[in-house]
Amino acid sequence: MNKIRLGAQIAGVIGAAALTCLPFGIFVLGTPRAYADEPSSGTSGVDAASVARGRYLVKTAGCNDCHTPGYARTAGRVPESQWLIGDSRGFQGPWGTTYPANLRRLFDSLSAAQWRQIARQPARPPMPWFALRDMTDEDLTAIYRYVRSLGPAGEQPSPYVAPGQPVHTPVITFPAES
Repeated sequence: MNKIRLGAQIAGVIGAAALTCLPFGIFVLGTPRAYADEPSSGTSGVDAASVARGRYLVKTAGCNDCHTPGYARTAGRVPESQWLIGDSRGFQGPWGTTYPANLRRLFDSLSAAQWRQIARQPARPPMPWFALRDMTDEDLTAIYRYVRSLGPAGEQPSPYVAPGQPVHTPVITFPAES
């Protein structure tokens, strides 16, 4: 009898804690936007967990290092509202000069399925496309949901510049492989 009563008390405490934390979680994560290839009713708790997982993956996979201006230089002290807007600093090497894409604008025009297909295709350096290629569909979808939840922001970066062509932006230069 005491075990049953204790179990009910524990369940009540856990339930109360969940209800207390739920509004905080919604406040922190915001309400996920509708996803282009998913039903608009797909904003359940599972989606909130997926958005949180996407945020975690964006941070730990290094997406912000290139796609968020100043992120690496400030040890991540960039407001989340400025994350993933692309950068005007190019990466220059034997392949030419590439610029980090504005993922927030890009994802705003893609479905999750289109993103998963793009993520697994080779890309110009220094994009570590092979890391995305090896992620699960669930991880790539979580990244998509997180980026979409931020909403579009920022400007389009400079376009790719072929090798030997002039560049008028700051660049990080990669030496030719020996």
